[in-house]
Amino acid sequence: MTRSDLIERLSSTFPTLTAADVTAAAKVILKAMADTLEEGGRIEIRGFGSFSTNVRPPRLGRNPKTGVTVDVPAKRAINFKPGLELRERVDFSRT
Repeated sequence: MTRSDLIERLSSTFPTLTAADVTAAAKVILKAMADTLEEGGRIEIRGFGSFSTNVRPPRLGRNPKTGVTVDVPAKRAINFKPGLELRERVDFSRT
């Protein structure tokens, strides 16, 4: 699902809201989520899951083409952990 798909679905679910209102609301929510993760915070949406950042320490890597060893700097990565309700809905083994 893309952002435009989300906006379209919200617009059809809430016909009293204008497309501009739905677009603005989606942008504000996504920006707030991005800002929180950028600051190193954690986002938890009950029933859906949680987003957090992990620090990956620096390490020695290898260029697969040349075999030369290179230093890979430390970086932060986003981690998503699905909630119980989402895991149960997506569990294909139940069907």
